[in-house]
Amino acid sequence: MLFNSFDFAFFLPIVFILYWFGTKGNFKIQNILIVVASYVFYAWWDWRFLSLMLISTLVDFFIGLSIANQKTRKAKKRLLLLSIFVNIGILGFFKYFNFFTTNFIDAFSFFGYKFDTFFISIILPVGISFYTFQTLSYSIDVYREKLEPTKSFMAFAAFVSFFPQLVAGPIERATNLLPQFLKKREFNSEESLLGLRQIIWGLFKKIVIADNCARYANEIFNNFEHYNSLTLSMGAVAFAFQIYGDFSGYSDIAIGTARLFGFKLMKNFSYPYFSRDIAEFWRRWHISLSTWFRDYLYIPLGGSKVPSSKIVRNVFIIFLISGFWHGANWTFVIWGFLNALYFLPLILGKRNRKNIDIISENKIFPKISQLLGIIGTFSITTFAWIFFRANSISEAFSYINKLLVLDLEIERININRFSIEFIPLVVLLICFEWFYRTEEFPLFKENRFQIKTVFILATILLLGSFSNVEDFIYFQF
Repeated sequence: MLFNSFDFAFFLPIVFILYWFGTKGNFKIQNILIVVASYVFYAWWDWRFLSLMLISTLVDFFIGLSIANQKTRKAKKRLLLLSIFVNIGILGFFKYFNFFTTNFIDAFSFFGYKFDTFFISIILPVGISFYTFQTLSYSIDVYREKLEPTKSFMAFAAFVSFFPQLVAGPIERATNLLPQFLKKREFNSEESLLGLRQIIWGLFKKIVIADNCARYANEIFNNFEHYNSLTLSMGAVAFAFQIYGDFSGYSDIAIGTARLFGFKLMKNFSYPYFSRDIAEFWRRWHISLSTWFRDYLYIPLGGSKVPSSKIVRNVFIIFLISGFWHGANWTFVIWGFLNALYFLPLILGKRNRKNIDIISENKIFPKISQLLGIIGTFSITTFAWIFFRANSISEAFSYINKLLVLDLEIERININRFSIEFIPLVVLLICFEWFYRTEEFPLFKENRFQIKTVFILATILLLGSFSNVEDFIYFQF
C-alpha cells in the first residue's frame, strides 16, 4: 500500500478511529490492532511474504528471551549468531541469490569454464532490508545488555511490523521504539496536528518535487545517448532531488503517521543538501541507516580509534556494505566506493566533525566559504548518484563520458513539457528548507492561520496533478 494512494487515504482514518476510540485506551489492545493493521498494510502488496516477517519476529523474540537466560557469554554469542544467520540468510537469498549466481557463472566463463545457467524467479519482498536490520538491532542490544528482552510477543510483533515505517524506514532501534509499545499512550491533539502537517510536507516532497523531477530524470537517464552535457547535468540534478524528495518525503509521512498514534520515530533526514562536507552529509542523510552501520559495524571494528590503515579499512567496509545493502548491482558498490573516497581525507585529517552546527544560524545568507562548501558537496554527491541511478556500470561511465563533452545548448526534452520546468519546484523546496532549517521540518511551527500548510496543500493539488504517480524508490531496497 502506497502512502500516496487512495487506498492509504481510506486505510489511515479507519485505523486511527479504531485505535483511539475502539480500544478504550488499552495499550495491549492497541498493540493487537497495530499488528493486524500492519499485516493488512503489508499484505496489500503481497500476502505471501507475511510469512518471512513472521519468521523474523518469532526467531528474534525467542532468541532475545533465550539470550537473557544464558549464564555464559559463549552461549549468548551462539544465540546471537543464530539470529544473524537466520535474518541475513533470508535477506541474502531473496535479495542476492541471482546476483551471486550470475557473477559466479561470469567469473568462471572468463577462464573458459561453462556452467548451466541456474536462476530462480525471485521477487524481492518489500521492506525486507529495513525490518531485517530492525529486528537485528533488538538481538544485538539484548546481547550487549543494553535492553531487557520483552516478554510481550504482541508488543514485539508490533515493533517489527509497525506499518508507518515498515517498508522504507526509518530503521528504528529497539531501545527507542519497543519501550513505546509497552506503555499506555494517550491522545494528544497537538501531536496529531503536528503529525498531519508532517504528512502534508512529506506528500509535497513526494508528489510535487520527486514525481515531477522523476519525469525528467527518467527520460534523460533512459535516453542519455541522445542528449548533450548540459541536459545530462540537469538529469543528474533532477535525480538528486528526486531521490531526496522521494525518500525523505516517505520518512516525513512515516514519522507524521506514527505521531498520529502516539509514537516518536527517529529523524531520518536533516536538510542534507545544505551540508558543507561529505561527513556532514552522511550525518544528515538516511540517518537511521548511517547510525546503524556506525553503532553495529563501524565501532565494533574499531571505528577511528585504530591505526590509519585500519581506519581506511573500516571506512571502506562500511560504505561498500552500505552500497551493497541498497541493491544487488555493482553500481551500488561503486556508489559506496566513491563515498568512501570522499570521506577518507576528512576522517584521516580529523576534520570529519568540523561542521556539526546549523549552517548560518540566525542569518539569511551563508558565508561565501559555506556556499562553496555546499556547492562542492552537492556536486560530488550528485556525481555519485549517477552510478546509483544507472542500470549498469558501463551505462554509468557512458553517461559520464557524454557529460564531460562540454555542450551548453539548451535542448527540448521529449516529455510534452519544457525541460527546465522542474527547476522552479526545486527552488521552492530549497527556499522552504533554507528559511526553516532550524526546525524539524518546515511546517513544524505554524501561525494560527496555517498559511504555510494551506499553501503547500494548494501546491500539491495544482502541481501534483502534472506528475505521474511513482512508487517510492526505496521500496526496491
